[in-house]
Amino acid sequence: MANLNRVFLIGNLTRDPELRYIPSGSAVATFTLAINRFYKSQSGEKKEQTSFIRVVVWGRMAEVCGEYLSKGSPAFVEGRLQSRDWQTQDGQKRSTVEVVADRVQFLRMGDKTQGAPSAKQASSPEDIETINLNDEAEAPPANNKGSEKGSANASEEAPF
Repeated sequence: MANLNRVFLIGNLTRDPELRYIPSGSAVATFTLAINRFYKSQSGEKKEQTSFIRVVVWGRMAEVCGEYLSKGSPAFVEGRLQSRDWQTQDGQKRSTVEVVADRVQFLRMGDKTQGAPSAKQASSPEDIETINLNDEAEAPPANNKGSEKGSANASEEAPF
């Protein structure tokens, strides 16, 4: 029997990404996306439901997310669901389901307003413009904040 574990999400970061390095030196970034769903109830009343989804990003993509994303940033995430179980120090069993990102695409508002957009502003795909990180004219200069691998050549393309 075939299996498929693929997730596509568009939402806004609820806070700045948390970037850290594991003992092997690999970067890992975590953040939470707020994803809004708009619908009408059976009585015709307009309703809104927000889901909060934890996202984990590894490697160079994690470093880039830590550098360019911030609270309120709209982002497109492609990845897979992963469940984890652990036991707390006081013996309680815990579990979670999170998205392990294969790709994170930074989005910005089509009207190019300054500041972080609100969740309401990024609610429909038609209102979002994609930022091409391979276009050197639009991409901010790399400063490798937190990178342990040395400085990168500014003329290199993004690794994803």
